Amino acid sequence: MNGTDEQGLATAKRWLSSLPSVGVIAQLGQSLDGRIATPTGHSHYINGPSARAVLHLLRAHVDAVLVGVGTALADQPQLTTRHVEGPDPVRVVLDPKSRINIDNPLFNDDGVGVIHCHASAHAPTSRLAHVDYWAVPYHDGAVDLATLVAMLAERGLGRVLVEGGRTTVSTFIQAQLIDRLYLMIAPLLIGSGPVGVALPAIDHLDQAIRRTMRTTQVDDELLVEFSFRE
Repeated sequence: MNGTDEQGLATAKRWLSSLPSVGVIAQLGQSLDGRIATPTGHSHYINGPSARAVLHLLRAHVDAVLVGVGTALADQPQLTTRHVEGPDPVRVVLDPKSRINIDNPLFNDDGVGVIHCHASAHAPTSRLAHVDYWAVPYHDGAVDLATLVAMLAERGLGRVLVEGGRTTVSTFIQAQLIDRLYLMIAPLLIGSGPVGVALPAIDHLDQAIRRTMRTTQVDDELLVEFSFRE
């Protein structure tokens, strides 16, 4: 963790030590005005090295890390804990229509479990021996996320990190499946582009989600832990 904020990471580690054995957390890295990319999709890198170390710390504290197909295709993430000490979590990708090629880094054969989640009607034609392929409930263009979380827990993957992208994180929030949301906020104003959380429109503020949160500084960025469960 050379060049990172050890004090800020220690605070994050202390927060994560209280994670329940079963639960779902999510994370987003964003600008001060809530953007996760420019309108063209450029996002590398909004957050700095210490923020990325916090992300790897989150991965080290869960059993499985989950991303949507859009993130898998656009970012080609490895989803490892290479910047911190700790085990790599099982990698889970939501790919209902089996759009991901088998050479995606998510499917690396590195001894870590990999789960590909697809709709029954769109089973992948090419398969890898080390990857588990799960047909998950898929109705009206959406995966039944509550059932998926239960399936993961049944396999012993009780702690799940939803890492992205914004559609996947927002859908989990809308389904009321997230226990904690971690935001890494950079001192950066982008001014346009997609926001991290996009939920259905509301008319009145009493319909908004107000919960407890705590914050700490990590280098020149702000780490926010927003707790959905009181």
